[in-house]
Amino acid sequence: MSSKNQVTLPVAALRAAGLEPGDEVTVRPIGASEIVIAARGSRVRSHAGIATGIYEPGELDRLRDEWDR
Repeated sequence: MSSKNQVTLPVAALRAAGLEPGDEVTVRPIGASEIVIAARGSRVRSHAGIATGIYEPGELDRLRDEWDR
């Protein structure tokens, strides 16, 4: 670990974990001298678009308008 608390992770370990440049990760302690680095996936992003084609264009807007009445 550098004097700035930075670490370099081996590329082979990152690839084995399926992590790629640009991935967001979380770092958390799990015990004395141990941390876990895990991919942080967006729940919204992972579900975005799964309902494509279920509603007709504009149908959701019409339903939302009904709620405001």
